[in-house]
Amino acid sequence: MNAVVSAPVVKGRLGILAGRGNYPVLVAHAARDLAHDPYIFAIKDEADQDWSDYDATVVGIGDLSTFIQIVRREDIGAVVMAGGISRRPGIRDIRPTWTSIRSAPRALRALLSGGDDGILRAAVQMLERHGVRVLGAHEIAPDLLGQTGPLGECGPDRADHTDISAAAQAAIALGRLDVGQGAVAVGGRVVALEGLEGTDAMLSRVAGLRAEGRLRSRSRGVLVKLCKPGQELRTDLPAIGPATVRNAHAAGLSGIAIEAGRSLVLDRAEVIDEANRLGLFVTGLDLPAKAPST
Repeated sequence: MNAVVSAPVVKGRLGILAGRGNYPVLVAHAARDLAHDPYIFAIKDEADQDWSDYDATVVGIGDLSTFIQIVRREDIGAVVMAGGISRRPGIRDIRPTWTSIRSAPRALRALLSGGDDGILRAAVQMLERHGVRVLGAHEIAPDLLGQTGPLGECGPDRADHTDISAAAQAAIALGRLDVGQGAVAVGGRVVALEGLEGTDAMLSRVAGLRAEGRLRSRSRGVLVKLCKPGQELRTDLPAIGPATVRNAHAAGLSGIAIEAGRSLVLDRAEVIDEANRLGLFVTGLDLPAKAPST
């Protein structure tokens, strides 16, 4: 069963670090529903939504100095990270503060050379060293969390459960390497692992394999997305949206399985409509409890 997430108490204003996609908009709407007046930090060359209805500033991906100046000016007490980031910060992007140089040199190095989860942990560490509380987007928008069982009209059959088991084991092993969160299994065999290019590109590879006849036409297959073992749960939870459903269908898959309570379903109504229209299942898995990451 999914845990009930209560709205956190935020001292001062709430900030949202916004990357690509509609995800930050959903979080901003949820924040307003909780009577927050969120301040948007639109990440340069990443954020692609219209923020004209909010107080917002464009900031560079590694510009901690400007970020902290705005945090102090706007009395921001907590921030949420939401949205996709297509590239890692380079040395020219980093604008540190004296506090980060003195107290978090390892975090600065991790921003340049770590894996995805390592980079996000470093970012959280540096923000917290400046007295900024970091919240998970699901704490502000708990309705985005995936639920146990099928979301739409379709559910997995026996063959699908075999594929779910195989892909889940692969996703967990992949997550331990801090590389990706997803895997695809067809006919009980893992055929694709998510790399730095992301889920959609992985599904495109599967579609290509199927078009080339390298996958059995009678076996459809399943996409599974899970949290990485020990993942920092306040950042980068596995997420799916309507495009994921359409790309899974284009890859010839029968459905998608995500981790209930630790994955996000963006634009849920459209996800369900698309899954029903295309005859795919989208289901939430109850996995054994893991120690929370802090």
